Amino acid sequence: MSHTPDAPEAGPDTPNLDFAGTTPYEDYVQADVLTHLQHTLSDDPGEMVFLVTTQVMELWFTVIVHEWETATGALREDDLPVAMAALKRSMRELEALNASWRPLAHLTPTQFNSYRSALGEGSGFQSAMYRRMEFILGDKSASMLVPHRGAPRVHAELEKALQEPGLYDEALRFLARRGLPVPAAVLERDLSQKYEPSPEIEAIWSQVYGGDQNGELVRFGEALTDVGELVWRWRNDHLVATRRAMGSKVGTGGSAGVAWLEKRARKNVFPELWTARSHV
Repeated sequence: MSHTPDAPEAGPDTPNLDFAGTTPYEDYVQADVLTHLQHTLSDDPGEMVFLVTTQVMELWFTVIVHEWETATGALREDDLPVAMAALKRSMRELEALNASWRPLAHLTPTQFNSYRSALGEGSGFQSAMYRRMEFILGDKSASMLVPHRGAPRVHAELEKALQEPGLYDEALRFLARRGLPVPAAVLERDLSQKYEPSPEIEAIWSQVYGGDQNGELVRFGEALTDVGELVWRWRNDHLVATRRAMGSKVGTGGSAGVAWLEKRARKNVFPELWTARSHV
């Protein structure tokens, strides 16, 4: 006969352990859903590490998109403190995202190949939430919506992000409202296109950094630079992990693998914030 132990007597230091249904923690966090989303397709024990790590990355993408959308909206309303708070939170989240590479960073080619076939044509470049991150950063391309045509909600969210001003667009509009000479061509650009650097914007950041070093615009520029640096580190960590695991082979999903990642790693986010430093 089974025996259910009696619940501890209630007291000021005793947590409530008796619930009619699921626990309030489960209702809020949905932990049971999260911990049963892993369906491995091979017998290799390393596949679980790869799958969970990838899912954790998707969750970090989600919260970082939330922060950057918060910052973008705050800049639109000229609320710099709220924008700065969101950018600073995103820095800690980017650090956690980048640390997600550590479980995968030292895979040998044999270890990776033992479950690589389980990915089939799946590839990280197909991640819709990561694509939203890139769109918010100004790296836009309508062709990147194509893989998501079969998922109407996801496709609509990406199409909306493609057409909306990104974080840097709103940053430059904010600078214009502060009296800095942002060209009309930049303010009125086709937002569905990739942001292209401008010598006039470079000059504006040089002007900002040549002024009051304790001023709020310098602090704003540095917050954007911190974000840009962490994104660059993410891309380079991705490159190194992939190079160690598979060398120069063609990537999953038909991507160019390391060659494509090397090209991405050479690009700076918010480009004039980096080049302007040569002129201060």
